[in-house]
Amino acid sequence: MQDILKKIEKLTLLNDYLTPEIIREKDVKLGLRNPDGTGVVVGITTKGRVDGYQKILKNAETKTYEVRPVPGKLYYCGYDVEDIVRVAEKTRRYCFDEVAYLLLAGELPKPSDLKKFSKELAKRRALSRMERQIIMGEVQNDNQMYALHSVLSHLSRCDENADSTDIDNVCRQSINLIAKFPTIVAANYNVLRYTKGFDLKIFRPKPEYSTAQNFLYLLHGEKPDDEDAHIFDVALILHADHGGGNNSTFTVRSVSSSGANTYMAIAAGIASLSGHLHGGANESVKLMMKDLKNNVKDWGSEKEIKSYLNKVLDKKAGDGSGKLYGFGHAVYTISDPRAIILREYARNMAKKHDYYDEFLLYENVERIGASLLNSRGKKVICANVDFYSGFVYEMLGIPRELYTPIFAMARVVGWCAHRIEQIMQGKILRPAYIQVYSDVKDYVDLKER
Repeated sequence: MQDILKKIEKLTLLNDYLTPEIIREKDVKLGLRNPDGTGVVVGITTKGRVDGYQKILKNAETKTYEVRPVPGKLYYCGYDVEDIVRVAEKTRRYCFDEVAYLLLAGELPKPSDLKKFSKELAKRRALSRMERQIIMGEVQNDNQMYALHSVLSHLSRCDENADSTDIDNVCRQSINLIAKFPTIVAANYNVLRYTKGFDLKIFRPKPEYSTAQNFLYLLHGEKPDDEDAHIFDVALILHADHGGGNNSTFTVRSVSSSGANTYMAIAAGIASLSGHLHGGANESVKLMMKDLKNNVKDWGSEKEIKSYLNKVLDKKAGDGSGKLYGFGHAVYTISDPRAIILREYARNMAKKHDYYDEFLLYENVERIGASLLNSRGKKVICANVDFYSGFVYEMLGIPRELYTPIFAMARVVGWCAHRIEQIMQGKILRPAYIQVYSDVKDYVDLKER
């Protein structure tokens, strides 16, 4: 058995390899990226907009452009996320529900509409008996993203009209999922703790709590600190959407375009987010920083930090991948606005929770790491949102296993908004793939091979 598996592996490596020359010859945009690194335009959306560079036309005849890095910006339906967070901070309001309404409906809610929407979410947060049974069925699932994916794929059993793609039905399902995601993520984790010898404690959501407050309450079983809950609310806002081109949202749109039901489409988004190149970077950042703290004696020494990070890039330290986790982005160049916002919240939290020395270490690693990557790669690279999000979650007492599920808990808003938009566009996504070889082979009889 092992012999044939090894042979298939060897042939796969031989026959599936594409040389850079073939890719250039066929003008294939691998990763749906242009040669200059910009994304290939394959769709249109009214939801999130991500700006990280400008394309300046250099030659109209040849249609050649120069890509210029600019400070990053993120917009939800035309509204700058920085402005939304600034208002949330000034008014001390929990604004995640408002952002969810904005992304679903395409406009900011009036006070009466927001009140009704939040009330509807509160009503739908509790799990039915069947939904609780589905979660208990994942009792042995250590990986929380696997558990979340499994639960979502089974939730269609709890919906009498699961397969309808009528917009009114999909809106109902979307609101239901946005409401239940925090409850599901917290319950999944508490069931996992039960398998590790802890008492089984599954709490019911409190209707008077916001989305952020409820999740922290469901996780810890006590009313969360108001300031901590507001910071978590901001983290959810920052992760709610990121345009249609990020891998998980594009996956949701692609699956939705086939006519698949809401539960299958969202489960596909979760499957995409479970990959280490998309959603799991904040966990990797925590592991990288743990190793750094064990190997750098003086956290304030630029020389020691730089030496360690160079070793990581040379695959002589860390996990051997040669990657600095939490750096780089497909669109952002000079800065990721989400990282800038989280950095400032992390600074304040670190002072409050006695983590300030560690925060200063993060800040030094961000500065030195970006400089090293820029000098080695000859292009502008910045820290992304994952660099600080795990640190913030740690100070909130959230276990590392939940970092990526929390990403999904926030991003389900964007997934649902894009799904509705894709259904309305009514076109199945079907990109073209070029076959490498144009020659036709003669079939050889089995006895003659």
